Amino acid sequence: MKKTALYDKHVSLGAKIVPFARFEMPVQYSGITDEHFAVREKAGIFDVSHMGQFFIKGAAAKDLLQFVTSNNVDALENGKAQYSCLPNETGGIVDDLIVYKMDDEKYFVVVNASNIDKDWNHIAKYNEKFGAEMTNASDEMSLIAIQGPKATEILQKLTETDLSAIPYYHFTVGSVAGFSDVIISNTGYTGSGGFEIYFNNSSAVNIWDALTEAGRESGLIPCGLAARDTLRLEKGFCLYGNDIDDTTSPLEAGLGWITKFDKDFVNKAFLENQKAEGITKKLVGFEMQEKAIPRHDYEVVDAEGNVIGKVTSGTMSPMKKIGLGLAYVDQPNFKLDSEIFIRIRNKDIPAKVVKLPFV
Repeated sequence: MKKTALYDKHVSLGAKIVPFARFEMPVQYSGITDEHFAVREKAGIFDVSHMGQFFIKGAAAKDLLQFVTSNNVDALENGKAQYSCLPNETGGIVDDLIVYKMDDEKYFVVVNASNIDKDWNHIAKYNEKFGAEMTNASDEMSLIAIQGPKATEILQKLTETDLSAIPYYHFTVGSVAGFSDVIISNTGYTGSGGFEIYFNNSSAVNIWDALTEAGRESGLIPCGLAARDTLRLEKGFCLYGNDIDDTTSPLEAGLGWITKFDKDFVNKAFLENQKAEGITKKLVGFEMQEKAIPRHDYEVVDAEGNVIGKVTSGTMSPMKKIGLGLAYVDQPNFKLDSEIFIRIRNKDIPAKVVKLPFV
């Protein structure tokens, strides 16, 4: 098992440590609900240094990324980030990721921790044709997410960079807490605003301590992976390995908006055909109509008890105080307001397909 540069800090703070994506990671500190509401109402700080970071450089960098990702890299300008995915050769998704354009011949790519090796090998396979310079910086870099309505004012205390001048899904390189060459990105996985900052491992403890001190009077608290999961689910954000994987297409997952057919990319023909013929299953959001908590892999059934899908993510929403989740459902049951049932311990509990996000 790997450890992030902040592992000892988490232990000293009394975090519950669990194995996740080959790392020993903090799942919670003061409690999921406490941490969840801190991010929704004030601010929370997350160590997400387990994520993977690649640099793609050179004259062929853009062409490589344009071919291996689903979104249109041509739409990126310097200082802009883009959510995208890596389509595979069978209509599924290798991973979802964020592509940052540093300059005309340098890109920064952030991938999921569990897929670092898989993504690297997938991109490298196609790079044999393009010849870009690839660097895997995952073991050298740390990533802290400071999220919530007060996150910007807290981070602003530690940097001369004008954070208000960085729009959503844009970034810059600046100094934080006296440490230079920090990538300061207006992104996040919570839906409550804030920043993600990338820097060398050697700065991790000092930057974490500076942020927690700067945020003390604003109610900033450390948060773990469990609250990160409930936060992203309330916003309907996909989690790789649950809601998307090698067998789910971007169109089925509701990611048609990051799948651009005005360019060539891996297995474009399959997805074009799927778009033309129409999808037969779709990832939908649903809310329980009775008191019950849906869980990953629970069956979704219709009124007659026929299996029509499967829950991919589910929880009790801290904000709405009801069970909700995401599920792949066969047509025509995926229309908004459709009644479906979640099979929980041999009981079929009513639920309703709703529009995302939940909150």
